[in-house]
Amino acid sequence: MKRLGIIFGVIAIGLAIGGYMFFNGERKAPVRYRTAAIERGSVVSIVSATGTINPVVSVQVGTQVSGMIKSLHADFNSRVKAGDKVATIDPEPFKARRDQAAGNLEMARSNVARSNADLAQRKRERDRVQSLVAQEFVSQNDVDVALTNYQSAEAQLRVSEAQVKQAEAVLNAADLELKYTVIRSPVDGVVVARNVEVGQTVASSFATPNLFLIALDLTKMQVDTNVSESDIGGITEGKDAAFAVDAYPGVRFEGVIRQVRLAPINVQNVVTYNVVVAVDNEDLRLKPGMTANVSIIVAQKGQVLKVPNAALRFSPPQSERAEGASSGGKPVRADAGAGSYSRDASANSGGQARKVWKLGVTGEPEPFAVHTGISDGVSTEVLDGSVADGDMVVIGVETVRGERRSGELPPGFGSGGQRRSAPGRGM
Repeated sequence: MKRLGIIFGVIAIGLAIGGYMFFNGERKAPVRYRTAAIERGSVVSIVSATGTINPVVSVQVGTQVSGMIKSLHADFNSRVKAGDKVATIDPEPFKARRDQAAGNLEMARSNVARSNADLAQRKRERDRVQSLVAQEFVSQNDVDVALTNYQSAEAQLRVSEAQVKQAEAVLNAADLELKYTVIRSPVDGVVVARNVEVGQTVASSFATPNLFLIALDLTKMQVDTNVSESDIGGITEGKDAAFAVDAYPGVRFEGVIRQVRLAPINVQNVVTYNVVVAVDNEDLRLKPGMTANVSIIVAQKGQVLKVPNAALRFSPPQSERAEGASSGGKPVRADAGAGSYSRDASANSGGQARKVWKLGVTGEPEPFAVHTGISDGVSTEVLDGSVADGDMVVIGVETVRGERRSGELPPGFGSGGQRRSAPGRGM
């Protein structure tokens, strides 16, 4: 009997320990999911970029001669017409060069007259010797010398005439340089920038200095913006664009894409393309150089089925995924990639194969295949798939504020009754 009592006692102690562990042991809290509805509405796909406002045509006015700026006849915001004088370079050195060139031309012309007189003299000597050689009054050597002198005089005349042409060219160049000391506007427009002051010396030896920047017409502006290569595919000429500038908060400016330039811009292996947006500026509110935040409408659809982007990004915890969950009557692996869904959705949809998760009868998420179209950054168009208007899709996992698993406690924290307060923070 004593042995039997010991056996029953051990059994009772084991049952007590098992019951305590069953009722008071750590239980796994159920996972709660956040859901959102699939609904119908409009989806507008927009490409955003940052650009700079510039005049459509701007001309840099430089100088073709070097010298000191003697006077300025235009300033910032001055309206000028084609041919108006905008600046003058000190002309005195160029006048001296012109006078020197004119003197050289007169000297060359005098040399031509002297060469003509010498040629006439050599011609008379040749004719006289030729008439005497028949009477044997002179030798043949005298005839040859006279002929050589005549030919030399002819050559000297041609040299003198060439020197005249050379002197005329130098004089014309000096006249042009003297003319270029007066800098004139090549177009009608507004002076946007003036980069010189009176007394400043400009040099045109290596590169033409930029004295003025003249905008042809400030009522017609353009936004030069760079669009990444991943977004350039849907941007074509004629599409609408809108932009905003910091100078006018809340004001939306409208424009049209005028040009998509083919030249790539490669900066640190990032390829972009210059997209030019034309905009009217009749009220002259837009100024050159302003930074514009541009939004280009790539595609737009109304009253289409759309799913939140969070639902497309959602993936349940690995331990919660159900293997062999059904999608529209077809079994779909929960861990399959997007490529596995392209066979389940319609092949003629033309969209991208994606997956969304809906709560099944057991409360666990089940994957369903969809084909998606354009996106506005918040919602994405659903072309086809095993979803309908009003379906609730999982977009995330709900977490109670302050709830933390024992394995995720910060260093220094215990579990159960061994928790300690964090420094500077009460529990």
